[in-house]
Amino acid sequence: MQMQHTDALVTALAAGQTVAGAARQAGVSERTAYRRLADPHVQRQIREARAALFARALGLLSDALAAAVETLVRNLHADQPTVQVRAAMALLDQAAKLRASDEVERRVAELEAAVAGEGGTRDAA
Repeated sequence: MQMQHTDALVTALAAGQTVAGAARQAGVSERTAYRRLADPHVQRQIREARAALFARALGLLSDALAAAVETLVRNLHADQPTVQVRAAMALLDQAAKLRASDEVERRVAELEAAVAGEGGTRDAA
């Protein structure tokens, strides 16, 4: 029975419930919820559950991206100049953000590779 309560607690906390709300939802006392929350295994379960929720949301967002871009591109040719300008600005803004994100990702990868090449350790000066 404890495992079912812990699973329910983990699910509720991963979804953003407060500890008090998650405890009520899981059918445990708030004190028990805090005690379980102190357990590294439960903390890991919450992180994993949040990562799964985020991955699902990201997948849904990714599915909608192509349609969103198509809508903006279509509006570049709208009858109203203000709609054309807003679509162009949105596309340019998102392109700049994507480029910046790619640049940060590239730099992080280079730093990780450099650290790995050093054996992952740093000498104390």
